[in-house]
Amino acid sequence: MELSPFQYQGPLEPHEVLGRDDLVNDLVERVTARRVTALLGPRRYGKTSVLRTVAAHLEEAGTSVVHVDLYEVSSMADVVVRLDEALQLAQGGARRRLDLLVSGELNLGFAKVMFARKPSEQPDPIALAHVLLDALVAAAAHEPTLVVFDEFAGIDRVEGAAGLLRTKLQRHIRSIGLLFAGSHTSLMRTMFTDRARPFYAQADLVEIEPLSASAVRTTIDLGFERSGRDPGSLAAHVHEFTGGHPQRSMQLADAAWTAAPPGRPYSDELWGTALAAVRRQSAPSNETLFSRCPATDQKVLRLIAQGKPLYGGAAAVLELSPSAVLASRDRLVDLGEIARRGTRWVMIDPVYADWIRHRFPV
Repeated sequence: MELSPFQYQGPLEPHEVLGRDDLVNDLVERVTARRVTALLGPRRYGKTSVLRTVAAHLEEAGTSVVHVDLYEVSSMADVVVRLDEALQLAQGGARRRLDLLVSGELNLGFAKVMFARKPSEQPDPIALAHVLLDALVAAAAHEPTLVVFDEFAGIDRVEGAAGLLRTKLQRHIRSIGLLFAGSHTSLMRTMFTDRARPFYAQADLVEIEPLSASAVRTTIDLGFERSGRDPGSLAAHVHEFTGGHPQRSMQLADAAWTAAPPGRPYSDELWGTALAAVRRQSAPSNETLFSRCPATDQKVLRLIAQGKPLYGGAAAVLELSPSAVLASRDRLVDLGEIARRGTRWVMIDPVYADWIRHRFPV
């Protein structure tokens, strides 16, 4: 069975990442120069794929990379388990040193087992965090090391965790590379710009942008041509619809590739077929997502999806007060559902916006 060249479910392998060369090179330069950096961007924008590509470049140059995934952590024990797993999976010289540094107190990769014991036999998570972070810092003092904290905003719900990380790492930023990333862009920005936060002014903020039209065209044309299919003007249709949203662009490209007969000339009907397939595929999840929104958020999303102003006649028809609009707008920004583009508000997910436009045409 022929595999689609357009993978849109889960992160890509480094060699599959296209259209991100400038961003990858920028991040490599920053962390190599030991500039603490935070990569911000909405969900499904390819941040993890970019991080893996950065890691691959650095590992080729002899740097050990520790990738700590903090998605949905809710306790210090969660943080310790994720850190322990990341250290256990690290490659290169730092990994070998880590085994030596912690061997007298624990075996890497066993924190989850330790916290599965009955409460009276569980270790103190804060004490264990100190051990792991001290070992990480000590290993990085002798081996080139990059630590990636993915979905870093998750740590915000764990009291004291961000402060502990800062205390352990702040004096070592010249000997250890630090790269943070997160999907909750508003919260991430606050974590690095609010004076009351532990990581205030501790990182350069870099935003991941939508894919350019040329990047979408190159990716789609290569994928089609390598498998004997004619891409025609498909890329232009895809970029016009998605605005460069990475995951949705590849989902539509995959749907078109699946429907395109090898060896036949391109027809514009292919775009309609692909769009219809993605609409059918995503409708149930969009329905669920929308139904779980508060009523005010639903109304604000309807306005934005239709390209209407948030204040004025359209909002009045939906019985939205200015104060309700403001509160909902800020909440949707925090959730990563909407963003400001120039002078207007737009929905991040073009397929979700398309579903709302068709579900609520007025």
